[in-house]
Amino acid sequence: MMDKVATVPQRKIRLTGQALLGGLALAGAGAVFLLLGHYPQWQLLWVFGLLFGFILQRGRFCFASAFRDLFLMGEARVMRGILAGLAVATPLFTIAMYLRTPTLLPGNYPPGANILPLGFHTAVAGVLFAIGMSMAGGCISGTLYRIGEGYTASIAALAGVMLGFVLLAFTWGFWWQVSVAHSPLVWFPEHLGYSGGMLLTLALIGLAFLGLVWWEHRHRPRLSWAGAAIAEGGNAPVSHGVRGEMRLLLEKVFLRPWPVMVAGAALGVLNAALFLVHHPWGVTGPLYQWMEALWRPLGVYLVPLPPLMGLDQFGGACNPALKPPTAFGLTHDAMLVLGMVAGSFISAALAGEFRVRVPRQRRRYLQSFGGGVLMGYGAALALGCTLGAFFSAIPSLALNGWLFALGLLGGSFLGASLLRRLG
Repeated sequence: MMDKVATVPQRKIRLTGQALLGGLALAGAGAVFLLLGHYPQWQLLWVFGLLFGFILQRGRFCFASAFRDLFLMGEARVMRGILAGLAVATPLFTIAMYLRTPTLLPGNYPPGANILPLGFHTAVAGVLFAIGMSMAGGCISGTLYRIGEGYTASIAALAGVMLGFVLLAFTWGFWWQVSVAHSPLVWFPEHLGYSGGMLLTLALIGLAFLGLVWWEHRHRPRLSWAGAAIAEGGNAPVSHGVRGEMRLLLEKVFLRPWPVMVAGAALGVLNAALFLVHHPWGVTGPLYQWMEALWRPLGVYLVPLPPLMGLDQFGGACNPALKPPTAFGLTHDAMLVLGMVAGSFISAALAGEFRVRVPRQRRRYLQSFGGGVLMGYGAALALGCTLGAFFSAIPSLALNGWLFALGLLGGSFLGASLLRRLG
């Protein structure tokens, strides 16, 4: 008796209105690429932004849910993806840093690596940022890709982020005096060499993985990690012809949600590639530039923050004498942010997932805006958000990434408690 061949329901690729919209958006993205032909760096960051936005949307990859769901539901699905991305990026970042700075000397750090001041402000920033992203329903990168999906509340969150930057700029002098100016830069290779720093970072990522296994089985003992993988789309092998295999591949890439581990690993590789050609992934810098440009007509120049200026140049409070870095806040780094929104929109439209979403409760706008303010303040204080101060800092083999992560854990616990009360 012949064995029956396993089959799975297939989602047919059809030329719907949304698919057509996505195709037009993709063509538009290509047109922007061609228009930037005289600016190769702008072109490059535009492409990276499109890829980041596409992967974030396909994987539903948000740092807010990763940290928040640990305490709300005892679930570590997205956090596993984050650890996968960190594990993949760490050796690649190490290679990039070695190529830039092969000789280790005291105070000689690789250009572009996210080695940031390690102090009291780092932990405070992590707590504030995590509370904010819990309230807003997404971190800054999550906010950007959800704008591309049509979430109107995410626009309110982004507006709050920009206001948070302003509030931090006007209080920067305080933080500089009490913490930042006295905080050291702790970079593992400076003490352990490149190999030692990389192995220590990978070991810490492994310990975090074991901690997640323990945490998830403690709160959700009936859901094994193998079962979670199947829930994310794992199926038994299916027999297809060549045409069927190509069709299935297109469905997996453009229509079906990506397994979070795949999305995390892809983001880790892409982040390392960006570091090789430019600097690690981050969005705080260009967003801060936009806010600075908006305030300039009022005669106020906000304190420039890294990567805009060196640490030795931003010790003062708001100073009208500081020269603005650009005329309109539009730089090559801004193309990365704009590309993330565009890439998310293209991904959502091609999959038929784009729609303008309006919260049923209008107070969600206020909640998102307030959460955005905390996120913006925390990101500017930490000199990076969950991307620059965490996802790019840990592979940079810097201790500040781990301290910021501890602050994120504490803030997410408080944020989850706050969400339970808000309902």
